[in-house]
Amino acid sequence: MLSSPSISSASLSLPDLSRSSAASPSPIGRNPVSLRLYKVLGATFDDDATKEALNTLSELYSSPETVSSETKKASKEPDSTEDADEPHGGSSHTRKRVNGAGDALGFLEGPPPGDTAAKARKHLRRDIEGKLSEGSQKFLKAFGEVDQKLDALQGHIATMRLRCDEAQAQLQSTNEACRSLLDRAESLRDERQDVNRRQSIVSLFLSRFTLNENEVQAITSADVPVGSRFFAAMDRTQKIREDCRVLMAGEEQPSQAGLDIMATTSAYLEKGYDKIFRWCSFEFRQMGRDSVLEAGSNMQEAVQRLRQRPELLADALGTLSQTRQAALLASFLSALTNPTTVGTRPIELHAHDALRYIGDMLAWVHQAIAAEHEFLESLFGMSDEGRMVGSVRVFGAGSGRAEEEEWTGEMMDGAVSGLCTPLKVRVLQTVRSQENSITAYKIANLLQFYTLTMTRTIGEHALLSKTLKETTDASYKVFFDAIEAQGRALLRVALDPSDPSLTPPPALLTHAQSLRSIIALHSSESEPDEESQMTRILDVMVDPAMQMCVAAAEEKEEQGRRRGKTWDRKVFVLNCLTYLVSVLEAYSFTAEKRTMLDGVIEGRVQELIEEHYENILEDAGLKDAVFAIETNRSGEPLSHLPATQPPALLAALHTFSTWLSSLEAVHSPRLSQLTLSALHTRIHHAALRRLGHTYERLCGEVRRPENRYEAASTLLGGERPFGSVAVLWQIFGLEEEAR
Repeated sequence: MLSSPSISSASLSLPDLSRSSAASPSPIGRNPVSLRLYKVLGATFDDDATKEALNTLSELYSSPETVSSETKKASKEPDSTEDADEPHGGSSHTRKRVNGAGDALGFLEGPPPGDTAAKARKHLRRDIEGKLSEGSQKFLKAFGEVDQKLDALQGHIATMRLRCDEAQAQLQSTNEACRSLLDRAESLRDERQDVNRRQSIVSLFLSRFTLNENEVQAITSADVPVGSRFFAAMDRTQKIREDCRVLMAGEEQPSQAGLDIMATTSAYLEKGYDKIFRWCSFEFRQMGRDSVLEAGSNMQEAVQRLRQRPELLADALGTLSQTRQAALLASFLSALTNPTTVGTRPIELHAHDALRYIGDMLAWVHQAIAAEHEFLESLFGMSDEGRMVGSVRVFGAGSGRAEEEEWTGEMMDGAVSGLCTPLKVRVLQTVRSQENSITAYKIANLLQFYTLTMTRTIGEHALLSKTLKETTDASYKVFFDAIEAQGRALLRVALDPSDPSLTPPPALLTHAQSLRSIIALHSSESEPDEESQMTRILDVMVDPAMQMCVAAAEEKEEQGRRRGKTWDRKVFVLNCLTYLVSVLEAYSFTAEKRTMLDGVIEGRVQELIEEHYENILEDAGLKDAVFAIETNRSGEPLSHLPATQPPALLAALHTFSTWLSSLEAVHSPRLSQLTLSALHTRIHHAALRRLGHTYERLCGEVRRPENRYEAASTLLGGERPFGSVAVLWQIFGLEEEAR
């Protein structure tokens, strides 16, 4: 089988050699040996099939020893047929083993060529068939053993099949017998799964809609304090109720479970609120003993939750209000008589200083209210972020937090209501003992300030605000009584007849100084909307001063006239009135009263201007001539009238020229008594203007032909101002009139 590739190669090579030998003209080519040789030499062993065949032959005929042993064996077992076919004899194992697939002719080395190859060619078929037979025997033997094993396995399989059939039959019979049991087990298994599912649902339901033991204990047990654990349990209870309401909302009729849950949680909530109420009441009672008020987070949370139960919150806050009222009253009485801190003196020690005494008491009350308000704001969770400092607090529905403001107002009113009686008694006792109007006004302003502050802090309907308003009204009444009494006393003042001065009297100066101090206090301490009050003060204090000036001046002038002494009443009155105006002129809110005084002064000034003009006209010697001109109604020429005849007129003009040369032409000794220099200048200049116009009229009348003056220009030009009004204006220093 393995030699077929070699044979094929040889057969394929022979034609080539035949063609080559046939083509050769040499006689050697006709020799069979040479042909054989050429055939062998012309064969190619480069293909893989040939190499594999030669390799197989080399393995079959591996060595000479093996060839000799095989030859001996073959000689012992002669084969006549093969010997007859092979004349040279020899074994098929005489060929040399091929050493490698790369060397195809390696098996020719060793024995002489031709011997082994001949034997191999002779016995190749036999050797191959022997090998095949030997291999087949081995296969048969091996397959025989396998067949035996398969027979044994077949027996085991048959036995196993028999046992399986028996087991199957037994199992089938068992299944038939246990079918009902299996069905029952299956149904029980399904029921168990359903029960497990229901159990998980129930567990989830209970965990969602019931409280655990720790939560129930936190709500109901007195051993668990009010804190985060308690509030968490309350939140959990409230959440259960909300979820239960949602669950019951989808049902046509409320389920019994939902009703039971609502009833149970309601009972727990009531116990929780009752626990909060009892805890808050206890804590509120303890706050009276603490000097520093502080609302912790638990207290704030408790108050916020009690807002769900207004009646419980009202009771708890009532306890707090009573506690704080007693505590504040005790602290206030202690501050009056005992030092509150190291280095602080009791308030009662300053009772001799009315303003400080009342101020200290009100400052203590204000500080206490501020502390109470801060505590209540923290207690109710309020903040003043949107409120400016000092602005009015808005109470009620319009504030955006009406309920908190209402609670705060009521609590503060209740806490400080105990201070009203001792504060009112001490303030009224101090105020009514005041005789000084300035001190009374300072106290009234102080009370007014604190009244306004308390109204903005605790509301106008609070008892303390009403008490302060009552004391403020009483203080203002004392003040107005004092200034009215001062005004009446001023009207009773009589001027000293022996005093020739025209300046305001000491009584008026003292009264005006009080008025100045009161106005200054009003400007710095009072509110700008109290103009009506200031108007009343000005009326009460300024009007008696005016009346006193006029009445006392007339009385003194009358006394001087009886004693033959002159006294300038008009200048005195103007000095007094201008002094009063100087007291008022620095403040804008006195404009109305200043306008009234200016009107009175203007009337007095006009009177004084008229009187001063008459005096100047008489001193200048022109009174008779002017009177004659003004009273001449008959039409008779002025030169024929006694007062205006040329000699009399010439004498009058000489007197006038002499007066112009004196100091009285530019400065009046009488008007120098006026304390206001501007008023002196105004009155004197006004009189001089009238005098100038009068002189101008006199000159005009003299120059008129109807009055029959001879050499009128000579008459007027003999004395200054030489009949020229412009020169007169220059003498008077009134340049504007000259233009």
